[in-house]
Amino acid sequence: MNEKKRAINEVFALFKLNYHNQFSAAFPDTETLHHAKRLWLEALVALAPQKIMQGAKRAILHSEYLPTIHKMLLLCAAGENGFPDTRAAYREACNAPSPKTNHTWSHPAVYYAGRESNWFFLANNPESVAYPVFADHYRKLCARVLEGEKLTAPEPLKLEETPGKPLSKRENAHKLAELREALGL
Repeated sequence: MNEKKRAINEVFALFKLNYHNQFSAAFPDTETLHHAKRLWLEALVALAPQKIMQGAKRAILHSEYLPTIHKMLLLCAAGENGFPDTRAAYREACNAPSPKTNHTWSHPAVYYAGRESNWFFLANNPESVAYPVFADHYRKLCARVLEGEKLTAPEPLKLEETPGKPLSKRENAHKLAELREALGL
């Protein structure tokens, strides 16, 4: 536990250096800072100290804003789980070609969030409407993965291994006649 406390203290020191004004506004006094550190320690207790530090470094490199605990959890898990950020995941889901299962997804959570959001809905609504729906599904899926659920990549569609034998002209004419009779034509 001492190593995790040390990691949290180092994270807050890094954040103070990199997000100086935001940090000072968020933690104006030592009491608030101590409460925040305790909260972060409780929230990040399942993560190894080195993962916490890696997440903090990702935050510094990829975000101009002081991260929330939720964002920090995603950043800590990004290396291990490879989550793209929500906006990048949304763009990937919207731009993936059909069939969706054959696309090489950056993370299975992106595919499943797109599927849960409904591909047709994503393709036919403006971003202002579709993005919040996708983001909600994506955050829930990421949280489930962080809690230990394993998402498998979607099974790509495959062509038939042994395609059927084409019908002869006579067989085609016979099938067509049967269809016409069945339809009453």
